[in-house]
Amino acid sequence: MVKAVVLGAAGGIGQPLSLLLKINPLVDELALYDIVATPGVAADLSHIATPAKVVGYLPKDEDGLKKTVENADVIVIPAGVPRKPGMTRDDLFKINAGIVRDLATAIAEHAPKAFVLVISNPVNSTVPIVAEVFKKKGVFDPKRLFGVTTLDVVRASTFVAQVLDDLSLAPQTVVPVVGGHSGVTILPLLSQAQPPLPSTVDQKTIEELTTRIQFGGDEVVKAKDGAGSATLSMAQAGAHFASLVLKALKGEKGIVTPSYVNLEADKEVGEEIKKELGVDLAYFSVNVELGPNGVERLYPIGSTTDFEKDLVKAALTELEGNIQKGVGFIADVPKL
Repeated sequence: MVKAVVLGAAGGIGQPLSLLLKINPLVDELALYDIVATPGVAADLSHIATPAKVVGYLPKDEDGLKKTVENADVIVIPAGVPRKPGMTRDDLFKINAGIVRDLATAIAEHAPKAFVLVISNPVNSTVPIVAEVFKKKGVFDPKRLFGVTTLDVVRASTFVAQVLDDLSLAPQTVVPVVGGHSGVTILPLLSQAQPPLPSTVDQKTIEELTTRIQFGGDEVVKAKDGAGSATLSMAQAGAHFASLVLKALKGEKGIVTPSYVNLEADKEVGEEIKKELGVDLAYFSVNVELGPNGVERLYPIGSTTDFEKDLVKAALTELEGNIQKGVGFIADVPKL
C-alpha cells in the first residue's frame, strides 16, 4: 500500500496536483491537508473511478495534520501563497517560510521516513528550512528530501521544441537544468540537450532560450494579470516528479532526473560537484538517480560551454544567499 500526501491541497497547485495523483495507478491512498476546503476537494476527487482512497483534513480537525502525514510514503508540499506581479520568489520567503517550517515539524514528528518533495517557493530556501527542522528533530536524511525543479526541465523541453517549430519534439527533448529554482539560479545546459540542438540554433538563440527558461514563470504571472502564477504546469511537473519517486520506490531502475538536493545525499559525487563549482555549497540541483531509498546517486555537472560557465558563476552568490536565508530562519527559532 502506497500513501501519497499533498500539503496545501486546496490551492491553485494543490488541486490539480491532487487530481493527477488520484489517477496515478501507483497511489493506493491519497491524504490531503489545507487550511480551507480540503474535505470538499477530497469528496470531489473520491468520485473518480480509480482505486485510490482519498481523505481530507483541516487544522480544526483533531490531529488533522498528524492523520494526514502519518504512514506516508511520499509527501508533496505545494503549500504557500503564489507569486503576484512584480514579486520574485525571494519576496515570498517571509510568508512561506513559516508555513513550510510548521509542516516540516509535523512530518519530522509523524512521518520521518517519508520522501518529502518541496514545491513551496522559494525552493532555494524552503528545502534548507525543511532540512534544518529535520536536523533539530534528529531525523534528517538527505536522500529523502527533494526540491522539485521539474517545471524548469519541462519548460526547457517545450521552449526548445517551439524554437524548432515542432512541438512533437517536446516529449523527446531532454535538457538538464542545474543550479536552483529561481531566475538566474536556473541553469539550463542546452549544450547537453538530447537529442543535440541542430546547428541552426545559433548562440543568440541559445542565450534567448536560456533567459526564457530562467524567467518563464514571469510569463505566466504577467499573462494571468495578477490572478496567480504557474499552477497547472507546476502541478503537472510536481505530479510527474512524484510519479518518478513512486516508480523508484517500487523498484524501477535507471530513473534519472534533475532535483534540488543536499549534496550530502551522495558525498563522493557531492564533493566532485563542489569542486566543479569552486564553492562549498550545501544544495544544488543536478541530475539525480532515484532508488527505493531516495537518492541513489548524484551526477556531476559535466562538460559545459564558456557561456554556461559564466551562467554558473553569476548564479552562485544568489544561491548561497538563498540557502543561508533558509538555514538562518530555523537557526533563529529557539525550539521546535
